[in-house]
Amino acid sequence: MNSDVNSDARRGAFFDLDGTVLEGNVLRASLYFARRAAGLGGRLGWLSHLAGTLPLVAMAEATGQRARLNEIHFSGFRGVSEHRLRYLARDLFDEVLRPRIFPGIRELIAEHARSGVRPVLVTGALDFVAAPVARHLGIESWAANRLVFERGVATGRLRRPVLAGPAKAAWVRRYAEREGIDLARSYAYADDVADVPLLSVVGHPTAVNPSGGLGRVARENHWPVLDLRAERQLHA
Repeated sequence: MNSDVNSDARRGAFFDLDGTVLEGNVLRASLYFARRAAGLGGRLGWLSHLAGTLPLVAMAEATGQRARLNEIHFSGFRGVSEHRLRYLARDLFDEVLRPRIFPGIRELIAEHARSGVRPVLVTGALDFVAAPVARHLGIESWAANRLVFERGVATGRLRRPVLAGPAKAAWVRRYAEREGIDLARSYAYADDVADVPLLSVVGHPTAVNPSGGLGRVARENHWPVLDLRAERQLHA
């Protein structure tokens, strides 16, 4: 085997999902599921739950407790069958997620792949939300949060560890060690200050569509900034 090719295969490009690969955040997907919950009572109950947790979510966001934010938010899935969630996830991708993938992100991923850099999706979204996006973009390796199911019904709890903040960086380290990937020669892309640990673990971090906090960190550390929102406007 060519030694240069082998060396290239030891690099990774780690992508966040919401706000990086596609426009929007996890709330959009949850609202989609809530509006399609079985029965009027189920829909109203789920929407009421989402509305009621907004202050707690805002507090967790403000204090940087991203894992806690995910736990609060995804507790709304309690009582929903796994079969129904995975069934609705197909329509969610077609109707909501695919149209919001940033133009150019596919080419960025393909460019890495052509260079021998393995694209990897690392997200705090749920697995049945992330999986079709990964397949659509040709990403074979991905990690996402997973609900705990009992007898085919969601408990509202997440499997540990909850992928958020430093836990995402820890997952990348474990993945890189297992796959023999050199993180110093690897890339990461994310949009939120909560993903600074993820961006910091690689040699080539890029802030994508950065929020105010991440924009400031990027400037302080001289990280490249990629704004895909302007590109979307050109394609609108």
